[in-house]
Amino acid sequence: MHYLITGHTGFKGAWLSLLLSARGHTVSGLALDPTPGALFETAGVDSILANDERIDIRDAAQTARAVQTMSPDVVIHLAAQALVRDSYRDPRTTFDTNVMGTLNVLEAVGATPSVKAHVVITTDKVYRNVNRAAGYVESDALGGADPYSASKAMADILTQSWITSFGGTPTAIARAGNVIGGGDVSRDRLLPDLLSAFTSGTPAPIRYPDSVRPWQHVLDCLDGYLTLADALLDGGGLGEWNFGPGEESFVTVANVADRAAALWGAGASWVRDEGDHPHEAGLLALDSTKAERELGWRNRLPFPLSLEWSVDWQRQSDDASAVTRSQIATFDAL
Repeated sequence: MHYLITGHTGFKGAWLSLLLSARGHTVSGLALDPTPGALFETAGVDSILANDERIDIRDAAQTARAVQTMSPDVVIHLAAQALVRDSYRDPRTTFDTNVMGTLNVLEAVGATPSVKAHVVITTDKVYRNVNRAAGYVESDALGGADPYSASKAMADILTQSWITSFGGTPTAIARAGNVIGGGDVSRDRLLPDLLSAFTSGTPAPIRYPDSVRPWQHVLDCLDGYLTLADALLDGGGLGEWNFGPGEESFVTVANVADRAAALWGAGASWVRDEGDHPHEAGLLALDSTKAERELGWRNRLPFPLSLEWSVDWQRQSDDASAVTRSQIATFDAL
């Protein structure tokens, strides 16, 4: 099976490329250049790709040309401006990429007869957040206080509208939350910031230590996306789907920082960042009962093991390719 990943040079995209390759699939990618030092580079992802197109999804014509030329069987649309704080700095690029870029991909897929399944990735932040303890379910109202969340809610609604209005390629929407794992070099994300500080021997500044997040290993999340793609290929899987961890993984930022520091050792520590920061939700969680019941998907890695794998990856990052492939093999053997 030939998979095309938009955003394959990003953190999730690089892991997904290697996961698909390990499972015997042909993989192509369409994305911007990777961030210097990103997993895509350090793990040599380019070596396993059938096609590696560097295209901005805001360019409708180039996106359509690339998808039609590569003629994949399955498209996983990951490409996005994915950082909340960057969405405050540059809201126009965030909306152009996440909304109009998604429309361009939907149009390109619709014009490519080879595509048998299309999974559009949004986020847990598409839900109108009322800070409730229970996880959000797929039928809950969408919304978004910050530009990133609003742009992804718009992309989600756009995709639902496209499916209803135009049909065509079997398409579904996957919503997931915070993922952790080795090789993430994105700015303003908790675990990369922690490990960077620990590596340099300085205390890690934490913005919102009391915020609760549902922490999930990137491989569990990606396995959900691929389970959904398989369902589409089998004639099911339509609609919207949550892929999040169980309640045992709903942990405060401070708890994550404490656990990561203990795993790292060597006097690793963190401090509260008292600066003025943009709004972030205090609590946001997903209810993934639908995916568990109807798709047979489940998380394989509990939170403590997910964190341990992430710290172990960093310790072995001098051979990023080997440790990434080893963790994929171990995950698939569970």
